[in-house]
Amino acid sequence: MASVEMRVRDGSTTWLARWRDPNGKQRKRTFPRKIDADGYLTTVDHGLLTGTYIDPAAGKVTLREYAEQWRVGQVHRPSTVAHVETMLRRHAYPTLGGRPLAAIRPSEVQAWVRRLSEDLQPATVAVIHGVVAAVFKSTVRDRVINTSPCEGVKLPKREPRKVVPPTTEDIHALVEALPGRFRALAVLAAGTGLRQGEAFGVTVDRVDFLRRTVTVDRQLVQLPGGMAVHGPPKTAASHRVVPLPQVVVEALAEHLRAYAAGVDGLLFTGAKGAPLRRTGFSSAVWRPAVQRAGLDGLVFHGLRHYYASLLIRHGESVKVVQARLGHATAAETLDTYSHLWPDSEDRTRQAVDEVLGSACAPSVPREGSPGT
Repeated sequence: MASVEMRVRDGSTTWLARWRDPNGKQRKRTFPRKIDADGYLTTVDHGLLTGTYIDPAAGKVTLREYAEQWRVGQVHRPSTVAHVETMLRRHAYPTLGGRPLAAIRPSEVQAWVRRLSEDLQPATVAVIHGVVAAVFKSTVRDRVINTSPCEGVKLPKREPRKVVPPTTEDIHALVEALPGRFRALAVLAAGTGLRQGEAFGVTVDRVDFLRRTVTVDRQLVQLPGGMAVHGPPKTAASHRVVPLPQVVVEALAEHLRAYAAGVDGLLFTGAKGAPLRRTGFSSAVWRPAVQRAGLDGLVFHGLRHYYASLLIRHGESVKVVQARLGHATAAETLDTYSHLWPDSEDRTRQAVDEVLGSACAPSVPREGSPGT
């Protein structure tokens, strides 16, 4: 039963609040004034009655301690596991990791976000904040703390940037600048819009040369430590069968004649037949080729933008582009590529003129008629 007791020690008076938590364990807390002790017990009683009781000691756990336990319990893909660990270790723990959960204030989180914004892009800051916010959301569900300090934090605004796809001349220059064993990889990505991991993970059995299609049902992901393994695609919508243009079919066939398939039938591997790793491929192959081609700033994802621009230029609908790229929604496709669809102003003018023009065309008044 909850109670408040007066304690006198060395001439000073304090008030001890006692209660039992939901597990029956006795808890206590000291206050300098009786009114404070009574008020706290009122809050405790309310929490016990409504099922919202928070153990005062729970919030003493540090963010790092709780987040590491939280990570283990998440159902994430291997690539996401590595990503979350990196975001927390590099960006959250140095500032907030050693702080008790209950002691972290929204103002501290806001200041942390501001500091991140000085060195990182808004999109990256939003991802890091999202990971930390997910940890704090779990603390609230576990009744470790009452509210998340991430609520109401203002994130840096993302400046809208229009995708500028590389030109066909750029793609040709890139292919010529790449080492021979990777030229078909660039042709595949530019001719199908596969993401980098999807292209790296294509195996011989996923390519149907007769029907001219490639099945995308997995991707190559890089785990902590550098190991590359097959994992599920980015989203459920990423599972798809993509038609292969003849230029891609011929490039893949020529590639297989020149280079044997690697482990598990991988089409594209390193010189020793090992799976491609993003970091190694970028530093040893991609960036040098981009520099030789005079295309500074071009990333592998630019080949996907090129493919999307070709589909749009040749009149494909939003739904077709969405399906080919494996976007989850048509809105995602429009958000990225709406500016590439042909402007409809001229078609609008023409449609109105054809219907309304003949009926409402102004007539030239004759000489001597009223109004002249």
